[in-house]
Amino acid sequence: MIPASKASKQPRFIPFGYKLMITYMVFIIIPVIAIGYFSHSMYEDSIRVQTRSNIQGTLLQMKDNIEYKLSDVERISNMLYEDYSLITQLRIYEKGWDTYERTTKIVRPKFSIAVNATSLNIAMYIFLANESFPEIYHGKFLQERPDLLERNYNLYHLSRIEDKAWHRNFPAEQFGETMTWQRVERDEDFGRISLLRRLVDSQNPLDLNEIGFMRFSVRIDELFQGLDYSKIGEGSALVIKDEYGRVLYQSGLLPEGEAHGEASSHLYLTIQESVGESWAMTAYVPMTVMEQDSAKVRMFILLICMLCLIVFTFAGMFISRYFSIRMNKIVYVLNAFREGELHKRMGYRGKDEFGQIAAALNEMGRDIDHLIDQVYLTQIEKKEAELESLQAQINPHFLYNTLSSISRLAQFGEIEKLQRMVLDLAKFYRLSLNEGRTVIPIRSELEQVQAYMNIQTTKFGDAVSIFYDIDPSIIKYDTIKLILQPFIENALEHAWFGNSIHITVSGKLHGEDIIFKIIDDGTGMSPDKIKQIFDPVEGLNTGYGIRNVNSRIQLHYGSKYGVSIGSRPGIGTTVQIVIPAWREK
Repeated sequence: MIPASKASKQPRFIPFGYKLMITYMVFIIIPVIAIGYFSHSMYEDSIRVQTRSNIQGTLLQMKDNIEYKLSDVERISNMLYEDYSLITQLRIYEKGWDTYERTTKIVRPKFSIAVNATSLNIAMYIFLANESFPEIYHGKFLQERPDLLERNYNLYHLSRIEDKAWHRNFPAEQFGETMTWQRVERDEDFGRISLLRRLVDSQNPLDLNEIGFMRFSVRIDELFQGLDYSKIGEGSALVIKDEYGRVLYQSGLLPEGEAHGEASSHLYLTIQESVGESWAMTAYVPMTVMEQDSAKVRMFILLICMLCLIVFTFAGMFISRYFSIRMNKIVYVLNAFREGELHKRMGYRGKDEFGQIAAALNEMGRDIDHLIDQVYLTQIEKKEAELESLQAQINPHFLYNTLSSISRLAQFGEIEKLQRMVLDLAKFYRLSLNEGRTVIPIRSELEQVQAYMNIQTTKFGDAVSIFYDIDPSIIKYDTIKLILQPFIENALEHAWFGNSIHITVSGKLHGEDIIFKIIDDGTGMSPDKIKQIFDPVEGLNTGYGIRNVNSRIQLHYGSKYGVSIGSRPGIGTTVQIVIPAWREK
């Protein structure tokens, strides 16, 4: 027994285990919390940037859609403005039978063709300075009903609008450029807007006499049909304003008290894009749209930090009390985890603290294994996103060319060919979109090729021919979409040899693989050209579509599948595409 005097002299101290725990908390737990906090902050900023970028891209698509319709109306005005034969007729002031002949056989057919040369429901008003032409109109001038005049026109004398402010204040004429979009007459009553433009005597470009005036009235809801707030998130709003700040169209509602263009910056993300020459499109996106993903990440990081705190606390207790043989067991299990053997578990069954540590390590192994599975799934989702991104870049050039062909057919009045091409284009894109699915039946892929070739044969006639050699046994399998059409398109763009081209599409089952071949008798390619396609030189964009298909196949099926090319100049080209014989579950 220690005497009281000696016991009182023993210094007080903090146990080693407590010191070790404090050190452990300072150097491990605090950094974990700091890392979790900064990781969350950085990820939140990344989400904001990515969300803004995605919304900006959506706005650009909407802008392109609106500007396409605006340019379509302007194109109709150009058909009349630049028609020299029409201008010549409008300069003739003779009356009598000649005027009737010119009106019925020359002037009116040109107006009818123009107003029907677009898919938009246009109401056209023509005002002529030459009063030898009779007025032809439906309804009353002062009580006009543009909705009843759609796809038709009224022909008036210019004197009817000489006292109208919108005509008097129209800008000075610059040949081929002066035109404005305004809401005139009863446009506002009927939810419409008009393109205004002069008809001028272009015989003397230095003295552009006004011989007429054109007004093309379009429904605003048709013009801005693609403006949909739901595409950028619930609770959002999209507003189109003219050059004077007046609202032309709005999709979605801002909360009460938030005036147009005055949404609170702390409640809304505001993104603006110019439309046409003077309009502005503004998107108001609630901050809650960006906070949704952020909240999920915040909870995930919090759970991980809490898990780390629990595991590290138990690990600290174990380190402070147990070592030697028991430590070796821990080292053994940890080494197994480090080598990827996450199924290893500690078999200690004690009831002391070491048992708790063993249970914690076993639980950590399960959690890490689970997290690895989650990372694996995330990588798969990332690949699918990359696949969709690559896939979305395939067809803009084809669409532009086809629409140009449709425009030409419409301009020259070839209605039957125009209808056939439009139906084939609709079928092509219906099969392309395929409800957003990436994987489609091979049958659908072949139908899409057929729709594409129907468009091309309508365009080129007998100069293009195609032969199909398809093994019926491959029809039951699936493929990623749009792997055949890009090569046929490539052949039709670059492989012409003379005035015709012949293309063969074959599909065969070879073991557990399906082999497609696209063969043409075109100009062929040199080995250097083929090498540049798969290994492009910086600054050149040769073979982008081919690399696109090859990347999508390898991204989806693996590196052993893909595209190969065989070709000889002057003989033709054979493209071989290999995919697995596979069905989507």
